[in-house]
Amino acid sequence: MIFDYLCHRIPERSFFIKNHQFPVCSRCTGYYISIFAYFVFAYFYSIPYSLNSFLIGILLKIPTGIDGLTQFLGYRESNNTLRLITGLLGGLGLAISLMAFKYYTTLWGGF
Repeated sequence: MIFDYLCHRIPERSFFIKNHQFPVCSRCTGYYISIFAYFVFAYFYSIPYSLNSFLIGILLKIPTGIDGLTQFLGYRESNNTLRLITGLLGGLGLAISLMAFKYYTTLWGGF
């Protein structure tokens, strides 16, 4: 399955509906939902990108990094709700920073 390459799919870190596991974990679910929603939103509405947009996108990814790193290092165990929320923030930040980066590199020749 293609999802095997996109996510670890650990059952304890995934959502289930009627005993069927989601194809990706809860954090990746948040990432994919927010990236898709942002690009649909950006298709219908004009978004003015700036250096501040890029920085906001970077800042939105920080909670995901903190949650993932502290869990990886064994300081605490995250739950699926927190993973989903940090995934939503991280996906939104990734989409914003990618679009701002694209905007500035194609139209202005870089930052």
